Amino acid sequence: MERLTLQPGAAAAIDEYLEYKRIVGEDDGGKLFTPEEYEQYKKKVLPMRLQNRLYVSWRSPTGMDCKLVGPETLCFCTHRYKQHKTDFDVIPKERPISLPCKVSRCLCASYSFVPLNGTQSIRCRCKHFADQHSPAPGFPCNMCSKCAGFHSCFTCGCGQPTYAHETVVETKEERLAQGKPVGHDVPYAAMGGITGFSSLAEGYMRLDDSGIGAPSTQFLEAPVTNTDHPFLRALQGPSSSAQAQLTDGGTSTAMQATSLRRPEEDDMAYFERQYQARLKQQKVVTQKGKGPLPSKNS
Repeated sequence: MERLTLQPGAAAAIDEYLEYKRIVGEDDGGKLFTPEEYEQYKKKVLPMRLQNRLYVSWRSPTGMDCKLVGPETLCFCTHRYKQHKTDFDVIPKERPISLPCKVSRCLCASYSFVPLNGTQSIRCRCKHFADQHSPAPGFPCNMCSKCAGFHSCFTCGCGQPTYAHETVVETKEERLAQGKPVGHDVPYAAMGGITGFSSLAEGYMRLDDSGIGAPSTQFLEAPVTNTDHPFLRALQGPSSSAQAQLTDGGTSTAMQATSLRRPEEDDMAYFERQYQARLKQQKVVTQKGKGPLPSKNS
């Protein structure tokens, strides 16, 4: 196995470069700013970015943010969100807010999220993939003349089809008015709707106000039953009723309690305990089949 060795100060230099890329993004055109240009850039852009951040999400008809867009999230035009216009001196008053692509000769007029089916593009009703359509307004198909525009019935994890969703661009105030999280003010470029690690999850899996929501206290405090996940049952341990039946010699209950793994047990101890419990159960069954042993007086 190869071992990577860094020279003294190299790790700090890497951290500085990553911080630079998070702040500058694609604005340097692929050529690093000089220290003076970097400082001027921060003085100009950072106050504007902290004050006029735009939150981008892919929203279902129920109002749930099924996807929160981040710097690397792809657009319908196949370019990433960080390659679109995301910084504004003054937030436009017209709605929806347009975020055009900054890549040369790209026809994308505004960022538009399109989901993936695994690792490949989803199909339109014309049977062609999304990347076979033009990013021009209306998203006409480049492969056939019958398709009037991209329209996909691919179902999101929330249960709604793709065509029922919309890409939403909103301000911090608009998002707060809906009770959705906005996170902390950060100086990084093209953060979109990312406010934390939970933002990376799909909406129906995200337990905050931008997703399905946190479960109720009643649900969290409900007792663990046989229908719950085996992991929960393993950590629960035998109930008081099970302990009573164990005292009375209930073999089936004993086996059920033995099958529950204890938190401090390793694999070998767990399987050995199960094996010994099965031997004990077989011994009890064998003794019941033979009946009571004859006494010495008989």
